[in-house]
Amino acid sequence: MELLKKTHRAFGVYGICSEDDKLLVINKSRGPYIHRFDLPGGSLEESEGLGEAMKREFTEETGLTVEIKEQVGVQDFIFPCEWKDFTHIHHVAVFYLVERTGGELAEPEQFDGQDSSGAEWISMEEATPDNSSPLVLKALEWLRNRELDLETHRFENWVIRDSKSD
Repeated sequence: MELLKKTHRAFGVYGICSEDDKLLVINKSRGPYIHRFDLPGGSLEESEGLGEAMKREFTEETGLTVEIKEQVGVQDFIFPCEWKDFTHIHHVAVFYLVERTGGELAEPEQFDGQDSSGAEWISMEEATPDNSSPLVLKALEWLRNRELDLETHRFENWVIRDSKSD
């Protein structure tokens, strides 16, 4: 008998910030799906617009302020994940190209829901499927090609990695 799938739908907004051929990423500290490198961003608060949420999340997770240059596109990912009473996660992600306008990289304030333990600049060569979320890999693909595909990305054997253990 096949186990019934119960899918949690997650929706988030994420910033692609690139300088000197490096991408700004956060180090994930917790959450239902963790990779060492992830994109700054996250979910919306009550009555918050997409751009407002992206700027707030970016600053909370990195210490930097940003200006949105353009909305890059939307990607979605479906993968198995034992979290709460769910068996799968369907993550819908809106990507924005952003430019740093101020601030300094800083260790983020820790509060309930904060999943960043800090930010860093990485080269394209440093990001691999073993240490980076699909969001990071898609951002790098977009930086190389300036386009995103229209596919839903399904992962049958999702591997959760511990933050900074790779």
